[in-house]
Amino acid sequence: MKFKNLELLNFRNYDNLKLNFDDHLNLIYGNNGEGKTNIVEALFLLAYTKSFRTNNDKNLIMFDQDNLRVKASVLNDKFLNNYMITINKEEKKVFINETNYKRLSDYISKINIVLFNRNDLNLIKESPNIRRKNINIDISGFNNTYLKQITIYNKIIKQRNSYLKLLYLNGNMSKDYLDILTNKLIDTGINIYNIRKDYINKINESINKYYNLITNDESSLTIKYTSEFSESKTKLMTKIKQSLSKELILNKTLYGIHHDDFVFYLNGKNIKEFGSEGQQKNAIISYKLAIINYLKNMNINPIFILDDMFSELDNEKINNILKLIDNDLQIFITTTEIDNINNNIKDNAKKIRIHNGTVEVD
Repeated sequence: MKFKNLELLNFRNYDNLKLNFDDHLNLIYGNNGEGKTNIVEALFLLAYTKSFRTNNDKNLIMFDQDNLRVKASVLNDKFLNNYMITINKEEKKVFINETNYKRLSDYISKINIVLFNRNDLNLIKESPNIRRKNINIDISGFNNTYLKQITIYNKIIKQRNSYLKLLYLNGNMSKDYLDILTNKLIDTGINIYNIRKDYINKINESINKYYNLITNDESSLTIKYTSEFSESKTKLMTKIKQSLSKELILNKTLYGIHHDDFVFYLNGKNIKEFGSEGQQKNAIISYKLAIINYLKNMNINPIFILDDMFSELDNEKINNILKLIDNDLQIFITTTEIDNINNNIKDNAKKIRIHNGTVEVD
């Protein structure tokens, strides 16, 4: 899978930009604040229909403009498809080959991107909720069924919480509808649990190998997946019914896969609590490489974006990482420090310089 080109209209600081890309290595460089990350953000937007930097689509629209458009041609298994996203202050529309997809969930998962960005440390440092959100994005990027199951599950949670509130206010109401929602919650949750479990198991097959190759040591890195849904449906139903009195008071579903967690362990210890920031960064990039390995085993060649990696990792580790990436992958690297980049990398890359709001291709 490869981006052949990109067209931006009123996106961030680009009023009108057209770029062609190299099939393998694209090096985007310039000073901070010039718009390097805006380019890879646009690529990510085309894949996931949202930014990795803001939750508000309006922030993507150029100042004093009312709308934006992002377009690109993507080559996948000899088929060239044209993708487009338009956003104005009222709505967002997505298109493939000029066909408007009414539901974003039908569009997502068509473009497979693996992103490394400094915010990815949140996967280790932040709360379980942030970890679940990140894992959901990673799996949804290639598994559309999972994305739809998550969407269904979230709707069930909202419906069930609302009905718990009604039951609390009116104790004479029938609990039959609650039982229906609980059954749906468990069935959908089990589907999500099984996909997550398989994903983490597959990631754990290679993540430690990548950590060792990047760091040149023999530490042991694994991800531990914990879930209340690791039990049978019968036991799940019993435990949920046992928590009903507390749920009624809180108007909240207390049992489900929305409590799952994914924790990185280095040499048997939680890396959040006992690992250095350097070890945490190495763990995250190892995780990203393990995702690529997982996708390639599924005959998917993802696009790899390394946003500002050269400020996050030292040159030795960067060279180790790039050696581990197959030549058949398309890679985008953004950096301010082009002088520190290995000459072999620079010589084999398409160099795109961002300077004073203009784009120059070397």
